[in-house]
Order: sequence, then structure tokens, then C-alpha cells
Amino acid sequence: MTTIEETALVALLDMPSLLIEADKVVFANRAATALLGAHIVGQDVRLALRQPDAMALINARDGGHAKVKGISVSGSLWDMACHVLSGGRRLVLLQDLSIQASVARAHADFVANASHELRTPLAAILGYVETLEDAKAGDDPATRARFLGIIRREAQRMQSLVEDLMSLSRIEAVKHDRPETVIDLAALVREAAGETQASITLEMKTAAPNVAVQGDRGQIAQVLRNLIDNAVKYGDPTKPVSVILEATPDTGWASVSVHDEGEGIAPEHLPRLTERFYRADASRSRAVGGTGLGLSIVKHIIERHRGFFDISSRVGEGTTASIMLPTVQG
Repeated sequence: MTTIEETALVALLDMPSLLIEADKVVFANRAATALLGAHIVGQDVRLALRQPDAMALINARDGGHAKVKGISVSGSLWDMACHVLSGGRRLVLLQDLSIQASVARAHADFVANASHELRTPLAAILGYVETLEDAKAGDDPATRARFLGIIRREAQRMQSLVEDLMSLSRIEAVKHDRPETVIDLAALVREAAGETQASITLEMKTAAPNVAVQGDRGQIAQVLRNLIDNAVKYGDPTKPVSVILEATPDTGWASVSVHDEGEGIAPEHLPRLTERFYRADASRSRAVGGTGLGLSIVKHIIERHRGFFDISSRVGEGTTASIMLPTVQG
């Protein structure tokens, strides 16, 4: 029979742990019942786990380790260890590897996407340089000027991508450190709206001239410039971009909304817009100089400031990007 000492020890473990005897689950700690349900105690282990690879490990003479998929939900990955105890009992330990696998996959995708985005303009630069090295093309002033213009644009595209990659890296390095400086959000909104040459309609819905928030001035300015630049790039050039700041003392929050009257974004794209390198319209984004990292940077900055970021859009009517930040009461 299972000893009191074994049960007490398993109960103290943080990871999901099971004691198995004669093919039955005789004890499951709190983490295991939270994962698989309290009903598994007393149940045949084959019904409790329902995973052929897990059963093969449990039935192995000397136990061992194995990577097992789908124990909790489809697509989950677990490191499963089975230890043989006295009397033939088995101790099964489960360590969730799903997050590690997801992070590794995201890292691999990020590196692949970054490499692709850099390779494309680099290939164009090298191609046009080789053409200019040819005496016929290089000696023609019109051709040379056109090719040099293309090289300049592609180099600037690479420069923008590198700058965004570095910016994202810096933000992620401090994402758990909330800024402590108090800044005036209203002043930043006015500055960002005034920097662009495009037509901007600015509306300040606040009782006070200043709106105090706790934040990194440079990062919040980056967010505002990014949202306004996107609205200008993808909006209708014949209609103004609307920037609205709203803040009331009793709510404890301030919001900034940037609205354009462009083509809008289809609903299926909205949940993925803050993913790195995701583009709803890849060809148009590249044509206007987008790197595919801008909204991901916005999301990370706003999360660092304990705020919220949202995008709403209707095809044919335009898009609204909104941020909310907690205010500081004076």
C-alpha cells in the first residue's frame, strides 16, 4: 500500500504529481487535480491520462523520462518522469514545457522574419550596385540617378528596420520596470500632432490644461508618433486624421484615439496586428515604408506603462487606434 510518507512528500511538490499502484491513481497532489481533475484519484491511469506515450513510460520496467504531448490540452508539451518506488508503485512527475516551446518557436519565427525583411532590401541594393558597376549603365546620368535613388530608399528601409528592432529590444529589456517620472500627456499629444505635415484635427477633451501620467516621455512620444504616422500613411489623403485626448479626474484614466478615414482593416486581421512583422496588406505596407514592427512596439510600451491598447476598424470607413494610461492625481 502507499505509505503516508510518500503521500505527504508528493503533496508538497509544486509540479503535477501522481502516485500509481496496480494501474490506479491512488494519490494526486493539488497541481495534478487542478490539471486533470479531482476525479482521477481512484481511476484507472489509462483513463486519467489517455495518452499512449504516457502509458508506455508508466509501463516501462525501470520508468524513465519522455516528452509527451497533449496531456492537458491539444498541443501542450510535457516532460514526464516516472520513478519506480518500493512495492511496484510509480511516481509520475509532469513539467509543463508548452511555454518554453512557444517561446522557442516565437524566437525562431522572429529571427526568420527579421532575416527575410533585411535580405529583401539588401538584395536590391547589391543588384543595383552591380548594375552601376557596368560601364554602360554607370555612365548614363539618368540611369545612374534612378538607380542611386532606389539604393537610397532600400538602405533607408533597412535602417528603419534595424532601428525598430533595436527599439523593441530596449523596450523588452525594461518591460517589467514601470517608469516613475510624471509627464504631461496633453503636451506630448500637442507636440506629436504638430510634428506632421499632414492635416490633423486635434481635440482635447480635458478640464485641465495638463494631464499627468507616470511614464517614459520618449516612449510615449514614440507611441503617439507611430499611431499618427500610421493614420497618415493608410488613411484617405484628402481627409484629416483625428486625434482626440480625453481625461476626467474621477476615472483615473486618460485616453488618446487616432482615427483615419482610410480603407479600413478586415476583421480577421485585427487580432494579429500587434504581432511582429504581421501585415494586413504586405504589399501596401512595404510601399509606404512600414517595417511590420510599429504596432508591436506600441503594444509593448503601453503594457510597460500598465495601460491598454486597442484597434477598431470597419472596411470602407477607417481605423481607430486607442491607448489608455492611468493618470496621476495631483
